[in-house]
Amino acid sequence: MEWRGRRQSDNVEDRRGGPTGGGFGRGGGFNFPSGGGVRRAGGGLSIGTIIFLVVIYFIFKMMGIDLLQVLEGGGMSSGPGYEQSQSGGTRAPANDEMTAFMRTVLAETEDTWQGIFQAQGQNYEEPRLVLFSGSTASACGSASSATGPFYCPGDHKLYLDTEFFQELSNRFGASGDFAEAYVVAHEVGHHVQNLLGILPKFNQARQRMSEADANKMSVRVELQADCFAGIWGKYTQQKGLLESGDLEEALNAAQQIGDDSLQKRSQGYVVPESFNHGTSEQRVRWFKRGFDSGQLSACDTFSGPI
Repeated sequence: MEWRGRRQSDNVEDRRGGPTGGGFGRGGGFNFPSGGGVRRAGGGLSIGTIIFLVVIYFIFKMMGIDLLQVLEGGGMSSGPGYEQSQSGGTRAPANDEMTAFMRTVLAETEDTWQGIFQAQGQNYEEPRLVLFSGSTASACGSASSATGPFYCPGDHKLYLDTEFFQELSNRFGASGDFAEAYVVAHEVGHHVQNLLGILPKFNQARQRMSEADANKMSVRVELQADCFAGIWGKYTQQKGLLESGDLEEALNAAQQIGDDSLQKRSQGYVVPESFNHGTSEQRVRWFKRGFDSGQLSACDTFSGPI
């Protein structure tokens, strides 16, 4: 993908290297599956933990480090070329290639969806992309590397642990910059669904559904996000930004993270009733449908068979 030298979005929060955080509650996040489980933070401190922390405090005090000052915002110095976070953590370089790539891909999605919404007389509210490492807080709960990339409708933010791309390449055999761009475009697709009122309706409806019915509806939601990602891919192609093999990278990524492929890889068999993102064939087909048409009307996954 020809991305260097293009506009970069300002809507990126780089929390990598900063302190981890717990959630602000639990909501309906929409994630890109990685085959891992979801872990939630919670619970209070035990007496033993408090005693341990007091001991650690005095150990650091003897070393000349005042942890209370650090926690109050004094912080510790960071090396050159790194940003200092508001809470004292050291972040990854603000101008590293991954950050530049993510900012550029997000900017391209902004341009695409701004144009589509304006053509319909609507305004596109740009989402924010949060880059983190390990875990961080979101309005949908704790975001961690185990959850995979996801979109939180509660704060209109996309959450991405950039180590996921290494997992995507090494574990799933889906490498390439356009495969990575597809991940971002898919989560932006959920944001588009949120703005169009699709996600709020789904979240309300699934409260009255059985688990099996909710899974079936979730598949339709996810496949539409794949289709929306395909629409973005179409516009990117029309700009002349796609290189040879780029489309194949995205289709391969969609193939590798289908529910059936993930289950075969992790447990050796599939349980269709538990699918909530769609099969490999479905994910490839709906991305391709959006890519071939470039039209929102082609992405109606809620009418008829999928």
